[in-house]
Amino acid sequence: MSTVLETPAKAVGPAREPHPWAAVAALARFEARELRLYLSFVGVALLYVGWIVWQCTSRTGDYPVLQDVDRATQSMPMLVGLSVMLCVNRAVRRSHRNDTERHFGVLVVEPWRRTVAHALSVVPAALFVAVCVTVQFTWEALKPGAVGHGSPAELAVGPLTVLLFGALGVLLGRLVPSAVAAPVLLVFLLLTQVLGGSASGGTGWTAWLSPVVTETGARPFPSDLLGRPAAWHALYLLGLALFVTVLAVLVGGGRTKTVQVVLAGALALTLVGAVAQSGGTPAATVAARERASLAPEKVQSCLEHGTSVYCAFPEWKGRTADWATVVDRVRSLAGGAAWGERLTVRQRVDARSGLADNPALEPSTVPGQVTVGTAWGGNRVTEFAVAVASVLVAGDEKAGSAVCDARMVTIMWLALGAESDPMTLFRHVRLDDSVTGSAIVLAPAEPLSMTDEQTRIVRELLRKPRYGVTAKVKAHWSQLISPKTSTARVAELLGVPAKAGATDPEPDGDPCEG
Repeated sequence: MSTVLETPAKAVGPAREPHPWAAVAALARFEARELRLYLSFVGVALLYVGWIVWQCTSRTGDYPVLQDVDRATQSMPMLVGLSVMLCVNRAVRRSHRNDTERHFGVLVVEPWRRTVAHALSVVPAALFVAVCVTVQFTWEALKPGAVGHGSPAELAVGPLTVLLFGALGVLLGRLVPSAVAAPVLLVFLLLTQVLGGSASGGTGWTAWLSPVVTETGARPFPSDLLGRPAAWHALYLLGLALFVTVLAVLVGGGRTKTVQVVLAGALALTLVGAVAQSGGTPAATVAARERASLAPEKVQSCLEHGTSVYCAFPEWKGRTADWATVVDRVRSLAGGAAWGERLTVRQRVDARSGLADNPALEPSTVPGQVTVGTAWGGNRVTEFAVAVASVLVAGDEKAGSAVCDARMVTIMWLALGAESDPMTLFRHVRLDDSVTGSAIVLAPAEPLSMTDEQTRIVRELLRKPRYGVTAKVKAHWSQLISPKTSTARVAELLGVPAKAGATDPEPDGDPCEG
């Protein structure tokens, strides 16, 4: 007798519905990994990281102004964005290039969903740039000499630029599946954005249609004088990146009601940002620039260090101690009453012409007042020392900038004599980076002039032991600051052999000649 065991059949339910969005996410992750393997992207990413390290470790950047640092993070991400644009465009065209487009018809991921996946694959690259921007800004902000305030909207420009360029690559791949289209667009963007003027100094409303508008001049400005529509520009870039992305989805076949609504919303967002950022400089900012340029004492606070007063814009109050160190160093070499003279060091800017302009500051006619700029470190320190020395010798900046006689020797000795490497600084403070012949000497306001013979005497003084020259300067101070003392007499007083045949110009001649 046999027993037949029957296993009841399991009830078969309805087939599980495919999840196309899960497939989209998987494809986006795959394309993002592929993007990281492109040599062009890896090379540009390494170049970007190396540039950040070089910028942040440079000695000239020991005194960063954070409202300039945030804008300095915007240009290099454009190169990353261009690389992403090429790589994503190549990925979008892969099915056309390999003739596999017809095989995708059996999958649950329609062409427009694949377009969404390609657009999402750009997000990790934008996050990478966001991390780099954060590291760069934080690195600079943690330096002891950092001043000012950064703007989150300015910092967002770099990552948003990468998103925008990546979206352009996707759209171009859907519109023109050709290997030539992306390189042509790349060359155009290189010429107009990276190498063109819009990325470095445009101020009109059309310039703000570009991804990056740095408006960087030679002098940093207080943050309340910038007047940049940074938040509106970030909104404009976000809306434009979203609009280009959704437009690519629409071209790829995603003509659903949701896609059309999102496209209209992205267009509205772009237009709101574009219109709002084109309003020009606010009237309040124009008035603040005028006040800070013509009457800085109304917006500055003053601190005393020793016997001198230091007046700075609010963000620079912590730097007055550095200025005082230079003043004390210069004054320690002076003689007579100059070593204890009460000076007023006042920070000055001229912001009336905008951020990208760099007008020369007029020398002050106030006795004992010395101009200091908003930039510091490197040559700016030596230029400030020259300004301090010229006021100690001539009485005020206007008279000091006009000195072309033998007093220039005294001014340069006071500015450089106490430095550890005076010859290098002597070279750098001269416009032509020379230590021979006549030259222009840089200062925060108007520059000064040196003749060939004055240069020779200063060069010889800087090679002598400091204590010996200092004693002679203090002993003969009244003669060394007199406009009647000849260059030959100054050389004699300071123990420098006179040059054979050297003579001073006639009293009614131009002492700066010869």
